[in-house]
Amino acid sequence: MPMDDFRAQVDAEEPSFDLLRHCAKRYDVSLMAAMLKWIELAPKRTIVLAVRDDHVLWARSNRAAFISGAYLATRKMTIPVPSASIMHSRNCKTQTAINKIPAFVWFRKEPVDMPLTEISFVANQYGITLGILLLPDAQPRYWHQDKNETDDTGLESTIDLFERRGQTNIR
Repeated sequence: MPMDDFRAQVDAEEPSFDLLRHCAKRYDVSLMAAMLKWIELAPKRTIVLAVRDDHVLWARSNRAAFISGAYLATRKMTIPVPSASIMHSRNCKTQTAINKIPAFVWFRKEPVDMPLTEISFVANQYGITLGILLLPDAQPRYWHQDKNETDDTGLESTIDLFERRGQTNIR
């Protein structure tokens, strides 16, 4: 899957399994391989995953999602699919589906009012459901303070303290 050609196929296109199936067919690869290539190019916070028996088999976050803390650590623990998700077995009514739910359902650190878009594809021949989780841009959890500025508690930042004591500037 040459990156330039792949990018030309997916740029300016809404994420969907139709788009990913087109790419998989074009490059003669599996749908999962196309998903994993696409996640490298996804501009927003995005997670792709595979689900079986209402548990996440594997998940991959793009850089924007990972840095913001939106990832599913499937190597460390078994992660159940939230019951409100369209990827939960009792909610899978069609082969492909799109749903909007609060991001809090999947990621407890996200704000309660932040939306998340789920896109699912049921691959019956393999007994799994493939999914895409699309999050809006992260809301800043901290802010950069100007030099010698203090926060609401009157304390200066650690970086400013180091600089004031003559240590190397690490900004």
